[in-house]
Amino acid sequence: MILKRIGVLSLARMLGGLYATIGLIVGVIFSLASMLGALGGLAAATGANTDEAAGALMALIPLLFGVGAIVFFPLFYGLMGFVGGALAAFFFNLLAGVFGGIEMTFVNLPGAPVAPTTAASPLST
Repeated sequence: MILKRIGVLSLARMLGGLYATIGLIVGVIFSLASMLGALGGLAAATGANTDEAAGALMALIPLLFGVGAIVFFPLFYGLMGFVGGALAAFFFNLLAGVFGGIEMTFVNLPGAPVAPTTAASPLST
């Protein structure tokens, strides 16, 4: 069996969702690191001879970055995954016509339902 075509929007959606999930994980880690930094800054600001209100306000700025990371990273990673997936599928389809595609072997597991052998329409994604 030879893979000759990949649905551009199909791969773009899949990679967009996958990378958005990765972005959410990275955003949560970044947010936790920002919270730890804010706590350290708050402790330093209250222990120093500075205006406590200004020090507390400066210590809260990393928290804004942490909350923003939970929103920004999934959106950014998801968008980049979508664009990257669309480009990868487009170029695969372009080069598969020149080089012949990718040869693949599939094995049916015992007891697993057998997929129909009819080819999908080339217009479906």
